[in-house]
Amino acid sequence: MKDIKICVIGLGYVGLPLARLFSTKYPTVGFDMNQNRVEALMAGHDATLEVADDLLQSAIANGFVCTSNIDDIRDCNFYVVAVPTPVDENNNPDLTPLYGASTTVGKVISKGDVVVYESTVYPGVTEDECIPVVEKVSGLKFNVDFYAGYSPERINPGDKLHTVEKIKKVTSGSTPEIGKLVNDIYSSVITAGTHMAPSIKVAEAAKVIENSQRDINIAFVNELSKIFTKMGIDTQDVLEAASTKWNFLPFKPGLVGGHCIGVDPYYLAQCAQRHGYNPEIILAGRRMNDGMGEYVATQTVKLMLKKGIQVLNSEILIMGFTFKENCPDVRNTKVVDIVKALKEYNVNITIYDPWANPAVAEHEYGLTIINVLPEKRDFDAVVMAVAHKEFLSIDIKSLLKPKHVIYDVKAICDRAIIDGRL
Repeated sequence: MKDIKICVIGLGYVGLPLARLFSTKYPTVGFDMNQNRVEALMAGHDATLEVADDLLQSAIANGFVCTSNIDDIRDCNFYVVAVPTPVDENNNPDLTPLYGASTTVGKVISKGDVVVYESTVYPGVTEDECIPVVEKVSGLKFNVDFYAGYSPERINPGDKLHTVEKIKKVTSGSTPEIGKLVNDIYSSVITAGTHMAPSIKVAEAAKVIENSQRDINIAFVNELSKIFTKMGIDTQDVLEAASTKWNFLPFKPGLVGGHCIGVDPYYLAQCAQRHGYNPEIILAGRRMNDGMGEYVATQTVKLMLKKGIQVLNSEILIMGFTFKENCPDVRNTKVVDIVKALKEYNVNITIYDPWANPAVAEHEYGLTIINVLPEKRDFDAVVMAVAHKEFLSIDIKSLLKPKHVIYDVKAICDRAIIDGRL
């Protein structure tokens, strides 16, 4: 393939930064079914804030195009699928977006073309689930008429230091020759370099264990936090002491949501179960982390009772609603678990998050989010759920009654304030 023309299908947190990067070297078209999203991008603004407006506008000025019209991508020959891979209400992998994207590829792919998947999946999905859809829709034969690759996304939403080109990329192909082609194309724009895996399944497996490993490590410190709380020991003090050893892994307790760490372990677990193995550690980690929202709510109420604060009809401020700091993404946020648990105590809840889109929060969760600090200055308790940078300069005590509770999930407050020494 001499004249590469790239199409990136799915223009979210993963697809848009990648498409913009590819457009610096190749003719590139971004495809998304959401017409409103396409129009906003072509107007020069990315609501996810992953691509700065000046970079996006510069790319568009240099020929980068976003579209929802399938006819606009028929002349591409290198297709990259970057759609979400969520779980359903029973935590089973939901491959519906992948099937839809594969159908789209099947409608436009031609002989000699390549389709590369970036979506997080369990080993085997690309070749056993996605490619058959492309074959059926296109009428073409895999590894004869068209080829495939897998290069797992490693986007860290909200991270302006580790951007897509600065993160080493794993690549793979359905044949050795295609593997090299895929690797060459990615390595031409990824300044951090690439690692070519020996097979698509190896690349898929590498991705799914990356976030599972983080999930298990965070679950471990969450469990430690519960233990130390019962013992009257400050978990942060313990972690600071342990971190003085050179090989101690500096994980912290917290809520584990989002579309990667909170989801990927379920993909790996189901894959293991299909092969007759019941993954104990992976699922135990998930149970621990999935229960942290309720735990935070319960601990907050206990602290209020210990201080003689009436819980019924009390006023509680929750600071932060997105799944992580300095990012507008509310997908699979675990803060909603805190809200649900607290509501069982018939308290009045105010949710403040300067990053979250109130309309999205209302649509997805039926909750009201405010983007500016409330005028109310007499809350009984505040839950610091997300470590947004804006929260670091707020005088928390000014929002609270003299007798109050501060529950700092992310350990961003001065502990002297929480202890009442300031």
